Amino acid sequence: MTPLVLIPGYMLDETLWDEVLPLLDADYPIIHGSLREGGTVEEMARHVLDACPPRFALAGFSMGGYIAREMARLAPQRVASLILIATSARRDSQATREQRAKAALATPPGPFRGLSKGAIVTSLHPGLAGNAGLIARVRAMGERLGRDVFLRQSLLERGDLERLGEIACPTLVVAAAQDQLRSPDQAVELRDGIPGAVLEVVEDSGHLIPLEQPGPLAALMRRVTRSR
Repeated sequence: MTPLVLIPGYMLDETLWDEVLPLLDADYPIIHGSLREGGTVEEMARHVLDACPPRFALAGFSMGGYIAREMARLAPQRVASLILIATSARRDSQATREQRAKAALATPPGPFRGLSKGAIVTSLHPGLAGNAGLIARVRAMGERLGRDVFLRQSLLERGDLERLGEIACPTLVVAAAQDQLRSPDQAVELRDGIPGAVLEVVEDSGHLIPLEQPGPLAALMRRVTRSR
C-alpha cells in the first residue's frame, strides 16, 4: 500500500505521533519527515522529499503543514493525498516575526532546554495546562532537536495563502475546537483555498491534537489513507 509520510511541527520530533501510530492501519509503511535541516520552507520540503518513496500520502502538523503543502506543489505527481493538521496558510505579522526572532536570539548560553512551559501550555487544551508529564514530553522534543534547529525554525518565513489553489491532491484539513494558536478562520481558509478540501474539527483538544486526541485524529487519518 501507499506509504504515509508524517511531518511534525515547530520544535517537535517524530515522537509526536507515538499515540497515533498504533491506531493507524498496519499494512503500509510509515516514514517520518524531519524538519531538522533547511532554512526555508522550500529547503525543508526538498529535504523531506529526498527521503520519500516515489509516491506517498502525506500528513503535516502545524508548521509541518506549510512544508507538506510545499511538497505537494513541488512534486504533485508523488503526493497521493494530503492531511493538514492544526495548521494555517497565513504569514506571520511583522510584529510576530520580530518577537520570535528576538526570543530566538536571546536564548541563554548553556544547554538548550526546549520550549518554555508558558509556550507549551498555550498549545494545550486549558484542561491540560497542569499536566506536568505532557509538558515535560513536549519540552524534551525541543531539547532533543537543540538550539540550532530552534533558531532556524524560529526564523522561518512562511505563508502560502495565495498559492493554495495549486494543490491538486485530495486534502483533509483537521482543526481543534479549543486551539489557542490557530483560529477556526484559518482552517476555513485552507478548506476554501484548496480545491475539493474537506474540513473536520476535533473536539476537546488544543493545538497539539496528536498528543491530546490521538484516537479521533487517527480515525480521520484512516478515512483518508484507506481511500487513496
